[in-house]
Amino acid sequence: MDMPPDMLLAEPPAAVAGTPRRKVWTLIVTCAAVALVMCMVTTVSTALPDLAASLKASQSQQTWIVDAYTVVLAALVLPAGALGDRYGRRGTLVGGLAVFALGCALPLATDSVSLMIVARAVTGLGAAFIMPSTLSLVTESYPAGGRGRAIGIWAATAGLGGLIGVVLTGLVLQHYSWHGVFVVPALVALVLAAAGLGIPSSPEAAVRRLDGRGSVLSALAVGVLIFGILESANDGWSSPLVIGALAAAVVLGAGFAWAELRRAEPMLDVRLFRSPVLTLGTVSVTLQFTAAFGVMYAVTQYFQLVQGYSPLGSGIALWPVAVVMLPVAPFSARLAEKIGVRPVTFAGLLGVAAGTFLIGLLGPHSGYVPAGIAVGVLGGGIGLASPAGTSAIMDSVPADSYGVGSALNDVTRELGAALGIALAGSILSDGYTRQITAAAAHLPPSARSAVTSSVAAALPAAAKLGPQGKALAASAKAAFCHGMWLSSLTLAILVAAGAVFILFLRPRAPRP
Repeated sequence: MDMPPDMLLAEPPAAVAGTPRRKVWTLIVTCAAVALVMCMVTTVSTALPDLAASLKASQSQQTWIVDAYTVVLAALVLPAGALGDRYGRRGTLVGGLAVFALGCALPLATDSVSLMIVARAVTGLGAAFIMPSTLSLVTESYPAGGRGRAIGIWAATAGLGGLIGVVLTGLVLQHYSWHGVFVVPALVALVLAAAGLGIPSSPEAAVRRLDGRGSVLSALAVGVLIFGILESANDGWSSPLVIGALAAAVVLGAGFAWAELRRAEPMLDVRLFRSPVLTLGTVSVTLQFTAAFGVMYAVTQYFQLVQGYSPLGSGIALWPVAVVMLPVAPFSARLAEKIGVRPVTFAGLLGVAAGTFLIGLLGPHSGYVPAGIAVGVLGGGIGLASPAGTSAIMDSVPADSYGVGSALNDVTRELGAALGIALAGSILSDGYTRQITAAAAHLPPSARSAVTSSVAAALPAAAKLGPQGKALAASAKAAFCHGMWLSSLTLAILVAAGAVFILFLRPRAPRP
């Protein structure tokens, strides 16, 4: 590796006991669990139109139906990882799956919007315990020689989960009501909870006191930060609420760092961030998910609104991401072990930037071939960069803190995803509005307001205008593609800049 060996922590003295068959069983159960968590991110978003119509949810309520899961998951994943380190990762995995199943089952009992939001928060709580448990169990189950491939499979499965959610939701909605999209995850979670009992238990770690103050401060800091970023997509970055939330997150984050530095046994030793390896991993994972979720937010709408695909069809159209990522990801971490984590991460991020740029080039009349190539390139970049970045994070924490290390990896993913959606959404919306304004200038004020708000509102309005509406619909689609180009270009430049930063990131001599 290009990072000196003493920059990485030594192999833990004890790994999870068990035969090779039990290690494979651990990998299967944990990968299925992380896929389930990621699946639930996209499932409700895809089913939201049907769900909102049935519940008569307002736009603000719809936002919270989607975001309650993400905010709770991101806010509590670090404390949940610390609890796994303290009390056993198998137990937190099984308990998290049980809570996850409960959260999925709650919407089946009533059609209340408020209960739906509470149910999503409960599901996010379960996911917060599942996510760090999965990666930490994989890391401690496999020795250094075979860990790279195992982490690659975990990372690929995590990326695959979102696509599974889109396709599964499309299939369910073709035959059942929106209630069906909660039944399947609830049953799968219960099956996995039972299967998780067969995973070898974690080796006993040294007893340490729980860091209550650090847990509270980290939950508040991350939760407020994610909330502020998500709200920016609706209210804009200049909104007092958004500015206040981001400022509060900075203050809470500083308070968390101060509290951890003063504690003898901190939940997260912030001094670990002196390691260039950890910096590389966190920057890489954050940028990957910023680009991936931002561009997927745009291209999913492109397939449905511009190309006329069904929700199921748009999900299937994204599968080149998985087709390329699945064979690449298992070898990424192993390749990083041979040639260094930095060049692998640099190449992967360039692939992510290239795929993001190519998606921005898609226009109203582009066929599926260029779209399939673009999302395939994106999948290859993620498959190369994600396992290497995840391995860099996990190699930078001691063995008795694998749960916290895994949680840190999850926080960077959630932060990147929220930032990507917010950036892509705001830039796309602004670019669309600027481009469509001239074409909508001759319309009555009510119709003009609908057309300039979004392409989703413009197309139904254009359909009511007869022959004149065809030109307006074409202008709306072209304006959307213009906005998608601006957002994709911005994300591609951001990722490319991060790749250059990582290329010139040099390790420092370790402190004694």
